[in-house]
Amino acid sequence: MSVDTAPTVNPDSRELVASIFEAVDGIAAVFPRSLFLQRAREGGHARELWDALVAADLLAIGIPEELGGAGGGLTGTTAVMEALARQGIPPLQYSLTTFSREAILRHGSEQQIRDHVIATITGKRKICLGVTEPEAGTNSFAARTYARKSPDGTYRITGQKVFISGADESDHILLLARTAPAGEPLSRRSGFGLFIVDMSLPGIDLRRLDIEWHAPENQYEVFFDDVEVPADALIGTDGLGFDHILSCLNQERVTVAAWALGLGEYALGKAVDYAKVRAPFGTPIGSHQAVAHPLALARAEMEAARQVMYSAAASYDNGIDAGDQANMAKLLGSRAALSAVDSAIQTHGGSAFVYESDVVTIWPMVRVLQIAP
Repeated sequence: MSVDTAPTVNPDSRELVASIFEAVDGIAAVFPRSLFLQRAREGGHARELWDALVAADLLAIGIPEELGGAGGGLTGTTAVMEALARQGIPPLQYSLTTFSREAILRHGSEQQIRDHVIATITGKRKICLGVTEPEAGTNSFAARTYARKSPDGTYRITGQKVFISGADESDHILLLARTAPAGEPLSRRSGFGLFIVDMSLPGIDLRRLDIEWHAPENQYEVFFDDVEVPADALIGTDGLGFDHILSCLNQERVTVAAWALGLGEYALGKAVDYAKVRAPFGTPIGSHQAVAHPLALARAEMEAARQVMYSAAASYDNGIDAGDQANMAKLLGSRAALSAVDSAIQTHGGSAFVYESDVVTIWPMVRVLQIAP
């Protein structure tokens, strides 16, 4: 796999990105797109893919070397996600775990980092993210999930989250809940708590959502019925939970951009290959400008979005507030990828809608990525 179309703003990162793309080639050899789709149809999980990521030490990317990780920062995790998506095997659990652990890495205690960050290197810790609610959506200032602090320092959590991806596979959830009682004002720096919650605790129930998006991971509603969590489940400072979670939301947006752009490249590659051989009128359809130009435009738009994406990752890694860049990367990346998939569908014509051609199967996931997060 060439990395020529995945440049980084920081030239020092090019060797890192190249090595990641090479490692992902090996993973795709043992867990190809066909197996990814098979697991999706069966309703199973991509456990072999997770194991392959662990074996290749890709879960160590993004964790500082002094903690036993491989370094690489957000640039590295972005490259992992893009490379996997280009092969048509984007692992949602990888994305969830890597950006969720970022908030713990930045705001957690030494013990929390050992338990919930370092543990991800070996794949023993899988984390999902609990922010969205049925009524509030992603407007956390209207959140109803409430964590009430007890005199002994524990918290009791009651509420509901929705569209929680990978909740059934994750052993912990990074949960944003209000700690201010109803009626008290909420702000970025007051009224919220960020918790790392064991999903096996009594009072947590899951209800699977029926979402069709051709992936082996599922989405859930998660219910919390007076769930008691220990004091050490609180990440950082009580009241600053919303501020703390922003450190992983910016990373999430860049990772999602990589996910979308990788799938866009996968779709574009299929379209180009098809346009070279499909010749119903004697010459390949790719020789006609009406077919070639939309594909060329899609490539240009994705490359522009990729530049913004890696620029955002580099800024984040250098300690710069990358909020604006991260949101731009997600916006531009998801739009460019959707355009690429649409062009691929148009190039294939009716054949795009045959499941075995694996073209229309790409569309739902990329379309979701334009909405979420």
